[in-house]
Amino acid sequence: MQKLTTSTIAALEEMLQNTARPAPPDYLPIHFLGGYTAGQLIGHLDPDFTSYLQESLGANSIPYIEIGHDRLTIHHARPLALSESLSIMADRMRQGGLILGWRNEDFAWIDQNGHEYFRLERSAFRAFGFRSMATHINGYTKAGNLWLGRRSETKSTDPGRLDNLAAGGIGADETPWVNARRELWEEAGVPPQISNQIEPVGGIHMRRPILGRGFHDEQLYIYDLELADHFVPTNHDGEVSGFIEISLSEAAARILADEFTSDAAFVTADFILRNTRAG
Repeated sequence: MQKLTTSTIAALEEMLQNTARPAPPDYLPIHFLGGYTAGQLIGHLDPDFTSYLQESLGANSIPYIEIGHDRLTIHHARPLALSESLSIMADRMRQGGLILGWRNEDFAWIDQNGHEYFRLERSAFRAFGFRSMATHINGYTKAGNLWLGRRSETKSTDPGRLDNLAAGGIGADETPWVNARRELWEEAGVPPQISNQIEPVGGIHMRRPILGRGFHDEQLYIYDLELADHFVPTNHDGEVSGFIEISLSEAAARILADEFTSDAAFVTADFILRNTRAG
């Protein structure tokens, strides 16, 4: 087990106490009305988006959606119909320049019982503050070092920042396990016979406002994967510009120097604290 200074451990521990921040008071709450989730708060709308959407819905209404001065309400409907209405709303915001990085990929909004209520373009989830899901995989060596990826400079979010060995949003038709193994192959070239060895180690709920982009609300499913000393990650999808292998102490220093994406910083900090002691 590697050693870290007491002050570094304390800084990482303090950081992990702030994973889920409340939405700012000026964000417009989004409520779901009807069905088993009746009255549930499911999102938050950036005040910079509110006036645009109020004007748009006032001029041309969308089924199952209404907006008032104190909330946006989404009414219960069959998932396909509700998805179509939300897609119209999201596309209007895209045309207004309020949703960036459109991917033509859907996320699913799933309640605590595992029921899917709607699907929507993944980049719109952040705009509305809907809870999404993602996997993050810590790749480590027998010597205890970490493999980290550096995000491509062409990424729409966090270009050039450090990330975990692999990470990615869970698509509407994926489970966390399936997603983790897919991301490992696409982002780091980890073949199935190795990615089958991933170990689920927990989760982190991330919530924070992002200036000009909306409210990030995401459940992270975390896995660890031990890699052979001779294994070198290789990116296949163009989303990673390269990889570095570093000690846990260096990883901690880079976290505290703000070199990571926010989510990867928390996931890496969690790994470090599980595998170090004060020295």
